[in-house]
Amino acid sequence: MKIVFATNNPNKLEEAQELLPFFNVVGLKDIGCNEDIDETENTLEGNAILKAKFVKEKFSVNCFSDDTGLEVEALEGAPGVYSARYAGETANADKNMNKLLDALKNKTNRKAQFRTVIALIFGEELFTFEGVCKGKILENRVGEKGFGYDPVFVPDGFSETFAEMSMEEKGIISHRGKAIKKLVSFLLTIRY
Repeated sequence: MKIVFATNNPNKLEEAQELLPFFNVVGLKDIGCNEDIDETENTLEGNAILKAKFVKEKFSVNCFSDDTGLEVEALEGAPGVYSARYAGETANADKNMNKLLDALKNKTNRKAQFRTVIALIFGEELFTFEGVCKGKILENRVGEKGFGYDPVFVPDGFSETFAEMSMEEKGIISHRGKAIKKLVSFLLTIRY
């Protein structure tokens, strides 16, 4: 079964393809959508739904989208929905991590969680799935794998950052992995 993941991020697409091996998961470029879908909502749920609706309305395909935020307790949940552009609209992962580490200087509470919300539009129905991974923010970056804030995030129960884990290891415990597992369970009920 073919399903569109409303993303232009090759890292996210590859991660989803690994976690959804029974489906032909394609990205926006694969369906000829080369535009960035503005995330104008102020919640992760709102942005995920907005992107899925955009793709469904424009291309009439079954699709899912996600929005993910890093929520840091000492920063009252920031950067949250603004995680990708925490250091500004043209920010990249390095700038975002620099701003985060600077904001946490001299703070002893390093608790944080990644939260992913997936919005699926299948047929004409909308479904949402959430995954959370709790952990802490390190004082320095460690590891070369992953993307985004992975080099500074250590999930609870582990000593390695996401950036030190293989995609398979990360997929088992990550926020996106948990949300996609819920999505997969649901899709398998439709598929059979």
